[in-house]
Amino acid sequence: MNSLDTAHAAPMPALPSCTVTTPRLWLLRGAYLLIVVGLGLTNLPALFDHEALSRGVIPSLLAGIWLLALLGLYQPLKMLPLLLFELAWKLIWFFAYGLPQWLSGHQPETFGGDFQAILLGVILMPIVIPWGFVYRQYFRG
Repeated sequence: MNSLDTAHAAPMPALPSCTVTTPRLWLLRGAYLLIVVGLGLTNLPALFDHEALSRGVIPSLLAGIWLLALLGLYQPLKMLPLLLFELAWKLIWFFAYGLPQWLSGHQPETFGGDFQAILLGVILMPIVIPWGFVYRQYFRG
């Protein structure tokens, strides 16, 4: 038996997308699209219109997230860690900053917009993320 025979004898590994339904994949793509559009409209202009001595850390980080979300449109399951990151940081902000500020009645000027956008992510991400796939892929595998 030569190496070509053994290559054909081995079964093909199942693609991860086989465990996630097509509607769920489109839902994931919708989440990535929401990030692409949201960051594209609100944060990408800062990359092209800023002062020469601007620090640029936050706009650069958000541009990196934007690029990865763009890739998520084509590879929704491979980019799933990006959505997990989105959920993680939004939950942290919500419980460490947003909720305490809201309950105290003392908020910065940007609180209303930040709170709404982040709360939307806190609500939508757990619905969109295929938790069974996450468990099988990252914890059981």
